Amino acid sequence: MREHLTRGLALTLGGLILYTSATGPFESMVQRGIFLGLVILLGLTVYPLGAGKRWRPFGLAFDLILAVGTVLSCGYVVMNYERILVELPWASPRDMMFTGVLLVAILELSRRAIGLIFPLLVVAGLAYAWFGAAIPGPLGHRGFDLAYITETIYLGDLGVWGMLVGVAATTIAAFVLFGSLLLHTGGGQTFMDMALRISGRSPGGAAKVATVASGLFGMVSGSAVANVATTGNFTIPMMKRLEYPRPFAAGVEAVASTGGQIAPPILGAAAFIMAEILGESYLRIALAALLPAILFYLGVFLTIHLVAQRRKLRVVPADELPGWRDVLCPERIVPILAALGGLFFGVLSGRSIQLSAFYGILMTLLTFVPFSLMGKMPPREILGKLLSGLMDAGRGMVIIGVLLAGAQILVAMIGMTGIGVTLASLIVNVGGESLFLVAGIVGGVCLILGMGIPTTAAYVLVASVLAPALTSIGVEPLIAHLFVFYFATLSVITPPVCVAVFVASGIAGTNWLPAAGEAVRLAGAIYVIPFLLLIYPALAGFGGWMEIALAICQGVVFVLAFSSLVSRATFTGRYGIDTLILVGVVILALTPGWLTTTLSLVAMAYMLNSRRRLFRFKIGSV
Repeated sequence: MREHLTRGLALTLGGLILYTSATGPFESMVQRGIFLGLVILLGLTVYPLGAGKRWRPFGLAFDLILAVGTVLSCGYVVMNYERILVELPWASPRDMMFTGVLLVAILELSRRAIGLIFPLLVVAGLAYAWFGAAIPGPLGHRGFDLAYITETIYLGDLGVWGMLVGVAATTIAAFVLFGSLLLHTGGGQTFMDMALRISGRSPGGAAKVATVASGLFGMVSGSAVANVATTGNFTIPMMKRLEYPRPFAAGVEAVASTGGQIAPPILGAAAFIMAEILGESYLRIALAALLPAILFYLGVFLTIHLVAQRRKLRVVPADELPGWRDVLCPERIVPILAALGGLFFGVLSGRSIQLSAFYGILMTLLTFVPFSLMGKMPPREILGKLLSGLMDAGRGMVIIGVLLAGAQILVAMIGMTGIGVTLASLIVNVGGESLFLVAGIVGGVCLILGMGIPTTAAYVLVASVLAPALTSIGVEPLIAHLFVFYFATLSVITPPVCVAVFVASGIAGTNWLPAAGEAVRLAGAIYVIPFLLLIYPALAGFGGWMEIALAICQGVVFVLAFSSLVSRATFTGRYGIDTLILVGVVILALTPGWLTTTLSLVAMAYMLNSRRRLFRFKIGSV
């Protein structure tokens, strides 16, 4: 019974996403009310309370109460949205009751889906708004009563029905559906096979396969933990079979999956939220994130290569590689190219992001179905794949939907109490006029606030509280938001609460602590790349072509030198001298100017030339 209900709700939510992507969303509060209601109802069936335990009848009764309350509270907003927006009504006891039920449903589903940390943060935000008058010092405020908090959260478009839920119900939902259909119609296996062919036969080939495959998946899936759970079940056993150290295998998968969060097109869904917050186009955000993402993957790939050379890690056996003709056959590659072509056509022609995603979905269907029929795939199987894509998209929106609803409540409390401005002022007072001291404090706080929280919710939190500290001392808003976003993203691989490492370690069957050490080393460059953005804003597209060229040169040199340092590579055969030269190159790369660029390029070229064979790279033959 529960399985049938789950499928029905998932298909309904997927159908809503598909319909509104093609025709445009309903009125804002109607779209958000229907979307959040379906998300919560689906979440209650996907994450049932007490499943498999003796007290399941109590859990079922509790879930039924939440389901009825959700239908009533969301239905009330959908039916009365005009009065809510026009009259801004005072909160009645009924409104407070609806708000309470909705809050409990959102927080309880967040707890079931991702753990206790995030809902506790939301509860802390609500308590801070209510009891602020009792807090002494600069962090205190006048306090707000339950009626005012209810009006903010429920009876308007600044609380739970605000911008974040709006983005989730339209743009993010459309991209989740696009990615789900792309993966279920053969894109997922094609990505994996391409990764095997590209890097399987080079040193550390299995680890590089994990990097390429997880990067490709992460660009579409938008979830580091989900990415580890998906691709890690293939890549980690392959690395273990080739006798790679288990902590190394877990660290590689965690880092590669995390990298997908900072890579275009969706940046773990943060690209759409960032565009809304900053008032920038989605294309501008994606382009600004492109060069830093390339530098990140260059650093990870190079570190793996150097470690593989030093540890003599094995390559993937030739008989396990798929043939290029199979990978690039029309029935596999054409639907992917058509889907991406439809997406980019919509974006480049100025269509809305959700309509662009619909173009990608439409092109997927128009190519997948004919090619599948020509390949003798039974129509029943074709329909099954499409329905599976719709259902998985619906399920995928549960976590995103409840997280962004909770994050929207937290953001509303931050705005209402003014705590974001207060914290930004305190950070600037401590850091003074030193850009890098302020940035260092902000980066450290981002890592702490992001621990245990999925990337998108972590970004929303730090963008509200910490990005203003950087913009107040003259940093470009887009650079400031990318800076805090990168550090919030890194929290999933940074000890002690490194959830992506926990999942990868579980698959690898190893202790999480050494795996976290490997992950931090592999991702070492990305901890510095946000500071590179502060030094070279041209990496995000600010400035002319000469400035961008200088930034690219220094960024590449920095990644080459830093990755060589953390992997303990030797070039001249004298480790101490190599280390001194590499440290000098890193310092030069962090110093703007054509002279320092030239010196760093010359020094790095000398190091690479001293041992050419170290960087021999072989792509599998056709």
